[in-house]
Amino acid sequence: MQTAPFVDRLVTRVQADKNVPALTAAVFRDGAVQHVATAGTTPAPGAGLQYRIGGITKTFTAAVVLRLRDEGHLALDDLLYRHIPGTPLGGITLRQLLSHTSGLQREPDGAWWQRCPGVGLEAFLDRLGPDQAARPRYHYSNLAYGLLGAVVTRITGMDWTDAVKKHLLEPLALRRTTYLPEGPYTPGYVAHPWHGTLREEPVHDTRAMAPAGQLWSTASDLSRWGAFLADPDPAVLDRTTLDEMCSPVAVHDLDAWTGGHGLGLQLWRRGERVVVGHTGAAPGYGCALVVHRPTRTGVVVLANTFRKNVAEDLALELLAGVCDREPLPAVPWRPAVVPPQDLVPLTGRWWWMGREHESRWNGTELLLGPTGEEPWRFAADGVDRWRGRGGEYDGEALKVLRDAGGQVIALDVATLLFTRDPGA
Repeated sequence: MQTAPFVDRLVTRVQADKNVPALTAAVFRDGAVQHVATAGTTPAPGAGLQYRIGGITKTFTAAVVLRLRDEGHLALDDLLYRHIPGTPLGGITLRQLLSHTSGLQREPDGAWWQRCPGVGLEAFLDRLGPDQAARPRYHYSNLAYGLLGAVVTRITGMDWTDAVKKHLLEPLALRRTTYLPEGPYTPGYVAHPWHGTLREEPVHDTRAMAPAGQLWSTASDLSRWGAFLADPDPAVLDRTTLDEMCSPVAVHDLDAWTGGHGLGLQLWRRGERVVVGHTGAAPGYGCALVVHRPTRTGVVVLANTFRKNVAEDLALELLAGVCDREPLPAVPWRPAVVPPQDLVPLTGRWWWMGREHESRWNGTELLLGPTGEEPWRFAADGVDRWRGRGGEYDGEALKVLRDAGGQVIALDVATLLFTRDPGA
């Protein structure tokens, strides 16, 4: 990778400036790790070293929930009552829990769950009360993800961790992503701000709150997970479902619109790029996974001490640097196979409201859109019928209209008529 020196310099500088004992960063593209940069000696960092990943765990929880939805076990607008009868927070929907728009408080009641032994599911549910929901707007909530884990358990009949392993970790061969640490792993540290000594944080099993931040992983495994977020395996999760997870539900900063949340994924807008992923924080750890889906490029940053925004800022800066310095090469043009004869009359120039549009066949989909602009995609959906796939006409019907002799005379896209006549 041509930008490896840039990555190495930035990682080394951040490790020194922010007093990180062991810092690991990985850059991946097109499903493969392109470069790993490390800095620090406590312990020696590397792509196979486990760190606790904190909130990145939520991306796995959300993906399991969406997969259960796709299998027909739930609907995102189900009220929590349906899956956890009798809960005092039952009027909240699963969609709101996933997107942090439920209004729930940030943490469950009691001692800080990340720094003490966890409680079982029933004890966790018994502690819930109506006063824990008091903010009718976006509010980041770990408690919400504890509840989503409870929903997964109630639906599947298995522990949340077993559901994640079955549906995600095993199919994607994420063998170094585990519930508890498995060596080699790094302890988490607090660096003293005045004399630089280290205090090790204890490791706890958070149990019912595990879906919010329990998992441990490596730069190699998280790169594979990030590659899946960019280009999913449909046997694990359909692309349209992952697109749904990446669609904004809430904006964090209403003045600048630089960050938001989808369903289980954080969203960042940096210039013309929209980046998806998640950050993670736990006592002694800070991490970030960021992915630019159009270029299938991403960065993982793992640190064994927590300094607010350090991993996030480093990951976003590295991603921007790689994308700016190494844009994707142009895809070579190749001659196409002859399209089916019934498709030929649909291609060419069409007009709507005096504006020229072009229709062409890419071998699998019909592409239609204003000349010179990104086209809309349509997949076959029956005789003379197509269905929008993404973009402005996602889910909308395109109907082929014919005259009495069977000749194509117009395309009806969501009631908008495209004809061959520029003046129509």
